[in-house]
Amino acid sequence: MDRSPALLLLLALGLCEYGHRLSYEMKIRSYNSITQLQVGQRLELECQTDKDSGAFWIRQDKSGTLHFIAFISSISRVTFAGNQKTSPRFQASKDQKLYRLVVKSFTSQDEGNYFCLMNINQMLFFSPGQPLFFPVTTPVAPTTSRPIPERAITKDPNLKTPDPESSTEKELNFFCHIFIWVPLAGACLLLLITLAVTIVLCQRKTPQNPSRCTP
Repeated sequence: MDRSPALLLLLALGLCEYGHRLSYEMKIRSYNSITQLQVGQRLELECQTDKDSGAFWIRQDKSGTLHFIAFISSISRVTFAGNQKTSPRFQASKDQKLYRLVVKSFTSQDEGNYFCLMNINQMLFFSPGQPLFFPVTTPVAPTTSRPIPERAITKDPNLKTPDPESSTEKELNFFCHIFIWVPLAGACLLLLITLAVTIVLCQRKTPQNPSRCTP
Protein backbone atom coordinates (compact mmCIF):
# COMPACT_ATOMS: atom_id res chain seq x y z
CA MET A 1 0.00 0.00 0.00
CA ASP A 2 1.34 3.42 -1.05
CA ARG A 3 1.68 5.69 1.97
CA SER A 4 2.64 8.78 0.00
CA PRO A 5 1.11 12.16 0.94
CA ALA A 6 -0.84 12.08 -2.34
CA LEU A 7 -2.79 9.03 -1.13
CA LEU A 8 -3.40 10.69 2.23
CA LEU A 9 -4.68 13.71 0.39
CA LEU A 10 -7.16 11.62 -1.59
CA LEU A 11 -8.39 9.88 1.57
CA ALA A 12 -8.84 13.22 3.28
CA LEU A 13 -10.88 14.51 0.35
CA GLY A 14 -13.49 11.84 1.05
CA LEU A 15 -13.89 13.03 4.63
CA CYS A 16 -13.58 16.75 4.16
CA GLU A 17 -16.28 19.32 4.61
CA TYR A 18 -15.99 22.10 2.06
CA GLY A 19 -16.65 25.73 2.75
CA HIS A 20 -14.58 26.04 5.97
CA ARG A 21 -11.50 28.21 5.79
CA LEU A 22 -8.78 29.31 8.13
CA SER A 23 -7.74 32.89 8.39
CA TYR A 24 -4.68 32.60 6.19
CA GLU A 25 -3.58 34.18 2.99
CA MET A 26 -1.12 33.56 0.20
CA LYS A 27 1.48 36.08 -0.76
CA ILE A 28 3.57 36.07 -3.92
CA ARG A 29 7.08 37.40 -3.66
CA SER A 30 8.84 37.94 -6.93
CA TYR A 31 11.16 40.46 -8.49
CA ASN A 32 8.82 40.58 -11.48
CA SER A 33 5.07 41.07 -11.55
CA ILE A 34 3.10 37.82 -11.61
CA THR A 35 0.88 39.31 -14.29
CA GLN A 36 3.84 39.25 -16.69
CA LEU A 37 5.41 35.86 -15.98
CA GLN A 38 8.43 34.84 -17.99
CA VAL A 39 9.98 31.48 -18.74
CA GLY A 40 12.63 30.60 -16.19
CA GLN A 41 11.37 33.10 -13.62
CA ARG A 42 11.80 32.20 -9.91
CA LEU A 43 8.60 32.45 -7.87
CA GLU A 44 8.06 32.26 -4.13
CA LEU A 45 4.64 31.55 -2.62
CA GLU A 46 4.01 32.00 1.06
CA CYS A 47 1.05 30.52 2.96
CA GLN A 48 0.37 32.17 6.31
CA THR A 49 -1.96 30.31 8.72
CA ASP A 50 -3.16 30.55 12.29
CA LYS A 51 -2.55 26.83 12.86
CA ASP A 52 0.72 24.97 13.10
CA SER A 53 -0.29 21.52 11.97
CA GLY A 54 1.42 21.17 8.59
CA ALA A 55 0.30 22.24 5.14
CA PHE A 56 -0.06 20.80 1.63
CA TRP A 57 0.81 22.59 -1.60
CA ILE A 58 -1.21 21.56 -4.66
CA ARG A 59 -1.65 22.86 -8.20
CA GLN A 60 -4.79 22.79 -10.32
CA ASP A 61 -3.96 22.77 -14.03
CA LYS A 62 -6.03 24.24 -16.86
CA SER A 63 -8.13 21.08 -17.18
CA GLY A 64 -9.03 21.19 -13.46
CA THR A 65 -6.82 18.27 -12.41
CA LEU A 66 -5.18 18.56 -8.97
CA HIS A 67 -1.45 17.84 -8.70
CA PHE A 68 0.24 17.25 -5.35
CA ILE A 69 3.45 19.25 -5.00
CA ALA A 70 4.66 19.00 -1.40
CA PHE A 71 3.66 18.45 2.21
CA ILE A 72 5.36 20.43 4.97
CA SER A 73 4.88 18.98 8.43
CA SER A 74 4.66 20.95 11.65
CA ILE A 75 8.27 19.97 12.40
CA SER A 76 9.48 21.31 9.01
CA ARG A 77 9.81 17.92 7.37
CA VAL A 78 9.18 18.21 3.62
CA THR A 79 7.86 15.44 1.35
CA PHE A 80 7.48 16.00 -2.39
CA ALA A 81 5.51 14.03 -4.99
CA GLY A 82 6.54 10.39 -5.18
CA ASN A 83 7.49 10.44 -1.49
CA GLN A 84 10.72 12.22 -2.39
CA LYS A 85 12.72 14.41 -0.05
CA THR A 86 13.84 16.79 -2.79
CA SER A 87 12.47 18.04 -6.09
CA PRO A 88 14.26 19.36 -9.19
CA ARG A 89 11.50 21.91 -9.74
CA PHE A 90 10.40 23.02 -6.26
CA GLN A 91 11.67 24.00 -2.85
CA ALA A 92 9.57 24.00 0.32
CA SER A 93 10.22 25.21 3.86
CA LYS A 94 8.52 26.32 7.07
CA ASP A 95 9.11 29.30 9.31
CA GLN A 96 6.82 29.20 12.36
CA LYS A 97 3.35 29.49 10.78
CA LEU A 98 4.62 30.42 7.32
CA TYR A 99 4.69 27.62 4.74
CA ARG A 100 6.72 28.54 1.67
CA LEU A 101 6.91 27.03 -1.80
CA VAL A 102 9.48 28.10 -4.37
CA VAL A 103 9.17 27.39 -8.10
CA LYS A 104 12.80 27.29 -9.18
CA SER A 105 12.29 27.97 -12.89
CA PHE A 106 8.74 28.64 -14.05
CA THR A 107 7.72 26.87 -17.29
CA SER A 108 4.48 26.06 -19.08
CA GLN A 109 4.10 22.80 -17.10
CA ASP A 110 3.98 24.87 -13.89
CA GLU A 111 1.00 26.96 -14.99
CA GLY A 112 -2.17 26.68 -12.93
CA ASN A 113 -3.92 27.74 -9.73
CA TYR A 114 -1.84 27.14 -6.60
CA PHE A 115 -3.48 26.27 -3.28
CA CYS A 116 -2.29 25.78 0.25
CA LEU A 117 -4.50 23.47 2.34
CA MET A 118 -4.55 21.95 5.80
CA ASN A 119 -6.17 18.78 7.16
CA ILE A 120 -7.60 19.49 10.61
CA ASN A 121 -9.96 17.05 12.34
CA GLN A 122 -10.63 15.23 9.06
CA MET A 123 -11.61 18.44 7.31
CA LEU A 124 -9.74 20.22 4.53
CA PHE A 125 -9.27 23.96 4.64
CA PHE A 126 -8.27 25.62 1.37
CA SER A 127 -6.57 28.92 0.88
CA PRO A 128 -7.67 31.24 -1.91
CA GLY A 129 -6.16 30.09 -5.19
CA GLN A 130 -3.30 31.99 -6.70
CA PRO A 131 -3.39 31.84 -10.53
CA LEU A 132 -0.01 31.64 -12.21
CA PHE A 133 -0.23 31.74 -16.00
CA PHE A 134 1.80 33.21 -18.80
CA PRO A 135 0.19 36.29 -20.40
CA VAL A 136 -2.00 35.50 -23.36
CA THR A 137 -0.57 36.84 -26.61
CA THR A 138 -3.09 38.00 -29.17
CA PRO A 139 -1.95 37.53 -32.78
CA VAL A 140 -1.77 40.76 -34.70
CA ALA A 141 -3.73 40.73 -37.94
CA PRO A 142 -1.62 41.69 -40.99
CA THR A 143 -2.32 45.17 -42.21
CA THR A 144 -3.47 45.42 -45.82
CA SER A 145 -3.42 48.56 -47.88
CA ARG A 146 -6.87 49.72 -48.88
CA PRO A 147 -7.67 51.81 -51.95
CA ILE A 148 -8.18 55.45 -51.18
CA PRO A 149 -11.85 56.42 -51.68
CA GLU A 150 -12.57 58.99 -54.32
CA ARG A 151 -13.94 61.37 -51.69
CA ALA A 152 -10.56 61.42 -49.96
CA ILE A 153 -8.73 62.52 -53.13
CA THR A 154 -8.38 66.30 -53.37
CA LYS A 155 -8.68 67.56 -56.88
CA ASP A 156 -7.15 70.83 -58.04
CA PRO A 157 -9.83 72.80 -59.89
CA ASN A 158 -7.13 74.59 -61.90
CA LEU A 159 -5.93 71.34 -63.46
CA LYS A 160 -7.86 70.47 -66.61
CA THR A 161 -7.63 67.32 -68.62
CA PRO A 162 -6.90 68.06 -72.29
CA ASP A 163 -9.86 67.34 -74.54
CA PRO A 164 -8.85 65.17 -77.53
CA GLU A 165 -11.64 66.64 -79.68
CA SER A 166 -10.50 70.20 -79.06
CA SER A 167 -6.90 69.25 -79.97
CA THR A 168 -8.04 67.73 -83.25
CA GLU A 169 -10.10 70.81 -84.03
CA LYS A 170 -7.11 73.06 -83.45
CA GLU A 171 -4.98 70.98 -85.83
CA LEU A 172 -7.62 71.17 -88.54
CA ASN A 173 -7.89 74.93 -88.15
CA PHE A 174 -4.12 75.23 -88.45
CA PHE A 175 -4.03 73.31 -91.76
CA CYS A 176 -6.97 75.27 -93.10
CA HIS A 177 -5.18 78.51 -92.40
CA ILE A 178 -2.11 77.22 -94.24
CA PHE A 179 -4.12 76.26 -97.34
CA ILE A 180 -5.92 79.61 -97.37
CA TRP A 181 -3.22 82.09 -96.51
CA VAL A 182 -0.26 80.57 -98.37
CA PRO A 183 -1.87 80.83 -101.85
CA LEU A 184 -3.20 84.29 -100.99
CA ALA A 185 0.25 85.42 -99.93
CA GLY A 186 1.70 83.99 -103.14
CA ALA A 187 -0.85 85.85 -105.24
CA CYS A 188 -0.08 89.08 -103.47
CA LEU A 189 3.62 88.52 -103.99
CA LEU A 190 3.07 87.81 -107.67
CA LEU A 191 0.97 90.96 -107.99
CA LEU A 192 3.71 93.04 -106.40
CA ILE A 193 6.32 91.59 -108.75
CA THR A 194 4.16 92.33 -111.80
CA LEU A 195 3.58 95.90 -110.62
CA ALA A 196 7.29 96.40 -110.06
CA VAL A 197 8.15 95.11 -113.52
CA THR A 198 5.54 97.36 -115.12
CA ILE A 199 6.93 100.42 -113.34
CA VAL A 200 10.46 99.60 -114.47
CA LEU A 201 9.38 99.14 -118.07
CA CYS A 202 7.48 102.38 -118.03
CA GLN A 203 10.52 104.27 -116.83
CA ARG A 204 12.54 102.95 -119.77
CA LYS A 205 10.05 104.14 -122.42
CA THR A 206 11.05 107.00 -124.62
CA PRO A 207 9.57 110.38 -124.05
CA GLN A 208 7.83 110.12 -127.52
CA ASN A 209 5.41 107.51 -126.28
CA PRO A 210 4.65 108.40 -122.70
CA SER A 211 1.01 107.45 -123.15
CA ARG A 212 1.79 103.73 -123.09
CA CYS A 213 2.78 103.86 -119.44
CA THR A 214 -0.23 105.82 -118.50
CA PRO A 215 -2.74 103.65 -116.78
